[in-house]
Amino acid sequence: MTSSLAVLADRVAAQLDRPLPGHEAHLTMAPRYPARRADLSIENRACRKAGVLVLLHLHNDAPAVVLTVRRDHLPDHAGQISFPGGEREGDESLPETALREAEEEIALLPSSVKMLGHLTPLYIPPSNFCVHPFVGQATSMLDLPPTDDEVGEVLHVPLTHLLAPATSAVESRRLKGEEVNVPYYDVAGHKVWGATAMMLAEFLTVTRQAAASAE
Repeated sequence: MTSSLAVLADRVAAQLDRPLPGHEAHLTMAPRYPARRADLSIENRACRKAGVLVLLHLHNDAPAVVLTVRRDHLPDHAGQISFPGGEREGDESLPETALREAEEEIALLPSSVKMLGHLTPLYIPPSNFCVHPFVGQATSMLDLPPTDDEVGEVLHVPLTHLLAPATSAVESRRLKGEEVNVPYYDVAGHKVWGATAMMLAEFLTVTRQAAASAE
């Protein structure tokens, strides 16, 4: 199975070098606001920059993606499901940010990650973050316990589950004083929605494209 993950990672890396699905993929999992496409772009934003890591690894002998459950007391996105990552510090590069934050949050050694490429950056209005997602492959078996006060739980979500059509659904939520249809992924009893779902949608689109290109 290790070789199958390596083959998958190589195909995903090749697909990431091609034009990305971008905001078209993001919109499939975006809350149904008017003019949402313009809201997603990071262009001309005076925003805080962040890097997050979409980590592919083997869990129970199958390719999986790592997500974290944020604790309820946090000022930004409390209780939500996130990728490992956070705000850039100093003059570090954004991939370095993603790896540093992953090490702090889930004890992931940067040396154990092969970076495969990047996804489309996404603007998050509530926190004024411009988030830059990067895709990596774990090159060894990992435990990945939560090691940061921000992280309550680490989820190892099988890729096959995320790719299954039945995993995504839509519910009505009251946001900004109005009822809004909000798409989400049903993952281990958690609802993955918002920016994480949107970035995940692009990653899954890239993964499907990578699989199709190999046929």
